Amino acid sequence: MQPLWTLRLEQTEVDAATRRADPAAPLAGVPFAIKDNIDLAGHPTTAACPALADTRAKASATAVRLLVEAGAVPVGKTNMDQFATGLVGTRSPYGACHSVASPAHISGGSSSGSAIAVASGLVPLALGTDTAGSGRVPAAFNGIVGVKPTRGLVSTTGVLPACAGVDCVTTLTRTVSAARPALAALTWADPDDPWSRPVPARLPAGIAARMRVVAVPDAPLDLDPEHRTAWAAAVDRLRGLVAHVVPVDITPFLQAATLLYEGPWVAARYAAFGHLLEPDGPHLDPTVRQIVLRGRDIAGPDVFAGLERLATLRRTSEAVWPDVDALLLPVTPGHPRLADVAADPLGVNARLGQFTNFANLLDLCAVAVPAGERPDGLPFGVQFIAPAFADAPLLDLAATWCGEPVSPPPVPPGSTLLAVAGAHLSGLPLNHQLVGGGARLAFRARTAAGYRLYRLPGPGLPRPGLVRTGDGPAGGIAVEVWQVPHQAVGQLLDTLPGPLGLGGITLDDGTTVAGFLAAEHGVRDATDITASGGWRAAQSPDRAPPGLCVRPWASRPSPPPVQSDSADTRTRRWR
Repeated sequence: MQPLWTLRLEQTEVDAATRRADPAAPLAGVPFAIKDNIDLAGHPTTAACPALADTRAKASATAVRLLVEAGAVPVGKTNMDQFATGLVGTRSPYGACHSVASPAHISGGSSSGSAIAVASGLVPLALGTDTAGSGRVPAAFNGIVGVKPTRGLVSTTGVLPACAGVDCVTTLTRTVSAARPALAALTWADPDDPWSRPVPARLPAGIAARMRVVAVPDAPLDLDPEHRTAWAAAVDRLRGLVAHVVPVDITPFLQAATLLYEGPWVAARYAAFGHLLEPDGPHLDPTVRQIVLRGRDIAGPDVFAGLERLATLRRTSEAVWPDVDALLLPVTPGHPRLADVAADPLGVNARLGQFTNFANLLDLCAVAVPAGERPDGLPFGVQFIAPAFADAPLLDLAATWCGEPVSPPPVPPGSTLLAVAGAHLSGLPLNHQLVGGGARLAFRARTAAGYRLYRLPGPGLPRPGLVRTGDGPAGGIAVEVWQVPHQAVGQLLDTLPGPLGLGGITLDDGTTVAGFLAAEHGVRDATDITASGGWRAAQSPDRAPPGLCVRPWASRPSPPPVQSDSADTRTRRWR
């Protein structure tokens, strides 16, 4: 039997909690497991360190409390890599866990027990944590869904920190549909958590309500052979699922990933629980102790050098997002055996995190989903990654991948869909006219064939001209489709100079929306920039057109500041 539990609640306690659950609550009666670095009132929080087993939590973690308020019923606490330091699931004095698909292969960690409990059908929902990939890796190795929300979306009050400010509480479920109500219940701006952030009242600028353009790495990844085959199949599947697949260079993301354990962030682990590792003892995992004690020697200048390096990588990696909605990556480069970890505990773990370590450092959200099996029959998992607070549309994308029903965002009465191809694009100089008028980005797209793009002559702000000619390239022109209130459409038309006007634009999926078009006679002296693939690429010679390689660290002017939306806290939706 797998050592997945550190604590099972008495049946009488579970029954009492079930009776207390509000039958009208969205999670009424749903049993859930809790990773043992998350407090449950009246019970120990060991973080897989038996020396902590004598101390009982006075109150439940905010995340646990919110699930209970939503009707869910806790049934126990689960095994983990000690102090949430590891992606392997073997660093626990309670025993090493293995994948539900193979007793020879690791379960992944550090949320090992939570993932196994869900994958084995013992519970439909479990809480984990994810700092470096601790929710996504075991999800991938056990064929389930792991949701790593935007940092601060779910409170970490009552969670033993691994790396404060970088930690995330995550959900583990068998389907995306099961994760949705859990994440809705967990989303709350906690005044007691200094890292908590309120959810914006609307999607931040540049995040589409419907994700249709997904990036993949532009170069082969360093994957094990079995993983490589499964990854190729996943990319092929993606091409038939979304409107466009855009190759991008992910080097800045991979460079950021190295900082979590090779940079000064290890000092945060030492600050959180280093005192528990000195002196040594039989209850301590030697690999965890070796890693964390390195944080004792990190000096102040090293911290600031690391922060500056991360800021640089964050800025360069951000240049990917204006062209795409999400990034698809494997969760891991391979699926090690328990024997592999025993032979090289540090090296195997470090390699596992190369596609997951960067997400929280770069303030991204992610969802790990099953992607079939490798040729040897082991589960294979991929992850969709997007900017902060893109959680809702990212879940829709993940659900589409999993074949689960997704309702497209409706166009509210009094609004229309409007395609823009130039200075009104997200982050460009005239985008404020859309945002200020109450418009929201619906999705990114490309026109059908038969359109050409021009740079119009004249002083002042460079102006585009999109013309329906019938002889444009098969790949079309990049556009954004915005949901715009009717009143704002009129205001935009008042600012529109000739030879531009409003007309119908046919998209590559055959649908037609309103958009700004130029008359053919108005572009006789204009510069044809159709080959760039879109206005944004044409404005920066170093930018590749969408559909080609995007190299985000190339020299370019800093983008204009993104307008932030007002934020508020969420009230309980089911009451």
